[in-house]
Amino acid sequence: MLIQQLIIRKMLREKYPNGLPPGHTGGPVWKFALRLLRRQMVSFALVVAGIFSAALGLKGFLLPNDFIDGGVTGISLLTAEVTGWPLSVLLVLINAPFIALAYFHLDRVVALKATAAILGLAVVLWLVSFPVLTQDKLLISVFGGFFLGAGIGLTIRGGGVLDGTEIMAVFASRKSPMSVGDVMLVINVLIFAVAAWLLSVETAMYSILAYLSAAKTVDFMIDGLEEYTGVTIISKRSEAIRRMITEKLGHGVTLYAGRSGYGGHGHQQESMDIVFTAVTRLEVTRLRSEVEAIDHQAFLLMHSIKDTHGGLIKKRPLH
Repeated sequence: MLIQQLIIRKMLREKYPNGLPPGHTGGPVWKFALRLLRRQMVSFALVVAGIFSAALGLKGFLLPNDFIDGGVTGISLLTAEVTGWPLSVLLVLINAPFIALAYFHLDRVVALKATAAILGLAVVLWLVSFPVLTQDKLLISVFGGFFLGAGIGLTIRGGGVLDGTEIMAVFASRKSPMSVGDVMLVINVLIFAVAAWLLSVETAMYSILAYLSAAKTVDFMIDGLEEYTGVTIISKRSEAIRRMITEKLGHGVTLYAGRSGYGGHGHQQESMDIVFTAVTRLEVTRLRSEVEAIDHQAFLLMHSIKDTHGGLIKKRPLH
């Protein structure tokens, strides 16, 4: 208990130099500190799990079979194949410039967390042995990319970074009209082109498959099954729809005043409340069915939401 109390006090001093969290009115600070400590422990566990998952994907699948991935990881794998240098050393060396870039030009906290995660991955790759699980090239591509992507995604959920390419992409996007996605695309095209030249076209194609598997897994680990969808509902029965969403589905709603502009009967200027809510994509079908049961002429507009905070939103897993 003494160690736990010391950790709590240290965390509070670092996060709140004035001694109290914002809005604190004299209640027990230790409860807030325990929540903060629990959150940090969960983040640490996610990063550790991500490191071991990525290491399994690299040493158990990709590296023994001469396959590569995109980003700095792909550059490190390709360099290891050509030079014979240890992958753990190359990951640290090649990521170092990107971490320095983040430290001096983007965010020092991100740079420090990235350093810790990458060093952790390098240590695991150096010390831990993983069995080669299959010789089938298709399985290597799919599952090697899956475990690597799961590791990267879990690490991101824990607040760390295992690949410095995105840091460079963010920096480059600020200095050029290209988006982050465009920069990443150019980098990966160059990596796989070099792989096709130095290794073989077949290896490069399987590596692209591994990269796609990893990329989709990263998206899934970050967004999960509960990726949110914003739904705007325009209906004359907005009040009934609002009650259905709040009482039956248990979600919050936002109402804002609007007027119809043009409908099936020509120009219209009818005032109505427009309903907006955010649901998980698993709940979209049910929401649509419930709305149609109330007003089959309701107009629904949906778009993806990467993240939400606050309000009556169901908690997402792995936070």
